[in-house]
Amino acid sequence: MSKVLVGKVVSIKMTDTVLVEVTRRTPHKLYGKLIKRSKKFKVALNGLAPVIGNTVKIEETKPVSKEKYFKLIEIEEKKI
Repeated sequence: MSKVLVGKVVSIKMTDTVLVEVTRRTPHKLYGKLIKRSKKFKVALNGLAPVIGNTVKIEETKPVSKEKYFKLIEIEEKKI
């Protein structure tokens, strides 16, 4: 079973690659308050063309390049 994440497109400046920021909320170890944690992933396009601000679904795959190991599955929310 491969990992599927939902994130927001941050950059489309690279060819055949987009930068997606995935934000998750985790509880603080001591106090329990929810804290936002985010991480940016380089994602292969797979023929889709998202725009900055779109919400997309990405899936983990075998490494495409040195830093790219996710592929774009679908564009969930389109920003015009």
